[in-house]
Amino acid sequence: MGASRDRHPTVQATFGQRAAKASHPLAAYLLRLMELKQSNLCLSADVSNARELLQLADAIGPSIVLFKTHYDLVAGWDYHPKTGTGAKLGALGRKHGFLIFEDRKFGDIGHTVQLQYTAGTARIIDWAHIVNINMIPGKPAVKALSEAAKHWRSRVNYEVNTSVTVGTPVSDSFGDNGEDDEAADEEADTVGGMHSHPPSSQHRDSNSTGRKGSIVSVTTLTQSFEPADSPRFSTTIAEGDELVYAGIEEPPWERGLLILAQMSSAGNYMTPEYTRACQEAARENKDFVMGFIAQGTLNTEPDDDFISMTPGVQLPPEGADDDAIAGDGMGQQYNTPTKLIGDAGSDIIIVGRGILKAGAPRAEAERYRRRAWKAYLARTGQRI
Repeated sequence: MGASRDRHPTVQATFGQRAAKASHPLAAYLLRLMELKQSNLCLSADVSNARELLQLADAIGPSIVLFKTHYDLVAGWDYHPKTGTGAKLGALGRKHGFLIFEDRKFGDIGHTVQLQYTAGTARIIDWAHIVNINMIPGKPAVKALSEAAKHWRSRVNYEVNTSVTVGTPVSDSFGDNGEDDEAADEEADTVGGMHSHPPSSQHRDSNSTGRKGSIVSVTTLTQSFEPADSPRFSTTIAEGDELVYAGIEEPPWERGLLILAQMSSAGNYMTPEYTRACQEAARENKDFVMGFIAQGTLNTEPDDDFISMTPGVQLPPEGADDDAIAGDGMGQQYNTPTKLIGDAGSDIIIVGRGILKAGAPRAEAERYRRRAWKAYLARTGQRI
């Protein structure tokens, strides 16, 4: 690590210590979850169909704290807000203790990214705790996403209860000769819909014969707004799926953003100037930006406490030296957990093919988890 990274307090602090001081609710929750599960592993779940995605989440969930998706790559993604793929991932996340990170890499003008985030068929904000942005459009896009998340947060935890009542006011003035039957017919017409008159209005039927007027039925619609603070309100899919990982509560409603500040691919155009602009945008939106996708920690100012997550991670075969790591032949450059967490100061490693292509993915995920956690313990001076 460079000197500035050596000196920054977040590099030596434990995840628990950082959680206690974190101002972003979701960042604090994630740091606590990492400490509880002894995991700083994110699975990049780049699979091609929804069934495989859910099976993978269930199988690898115990080893990870983040489950990274590309929903638009998944055939058969069910967009139903209550019972669809996103809701099912949410239930598995509560069961196994992980957050969902949709790797959307927003990269358009502010109004467009707001719609991409909150609207359309996917409604990403409803099921993804974390998203990320490519800063090419500039800082206004970060601000736009932040505003969209605040607006969603202000509305989402209120349940609207609607009640409809239908009744006929009591009156001594009902006429004879079938007028009661006429009132009954009018009552039937109003059931299930809004009557055109206010709840207390009386409608008298008068005609040229001088018959006495009849009082018809009234339909009243009332609404009340009640707090629904539990995320289960929007993601419940079945009674049996309401398991919550032991030792920690459900995630907070707040959403988080990661800024794509650096990449592991060869020849990328993310210059130092670009990375500095990402840091500035994060500091200006600390209530929404919780960290970076980067090649190491980007905490340099005294008040920085951003979480850094790094892709391009691979372990050598058992017994092989770390230097035995090679790229994928398509520009991806790989590093080991020891280099990224121990030396560069990153907090979470993002692993995809290294786990997915293994003969035993669950066992391989555990191997990555152990190595990443060991590197974190060594970095923070804790007993291994």
